[in-house]
Amino acid sequence: MKIVSFFKDVSREMKKVTWPKRQELTSYTITVLTTVIFVAVFFAIVDMGISQIVNLFF
Repeated sequence: MKIVSFFKDVSREMKKVTWPKRQELTSYTITVLTTVIFVAVFFAIVDMGISQIVNLFF
């Protein structure tokens, strides 16, 4: 059966994975959240600026 073979292969490959340590995972999570917040604030400011410019002309 192909499905059984697939799951055996998946299991074999998952044993080869090097999972991050808790400290690395925390560091990566903080980096991602900081980046997402920065980008969200940046685009919110840009959006407000564009809205102000559009309101001036229309």
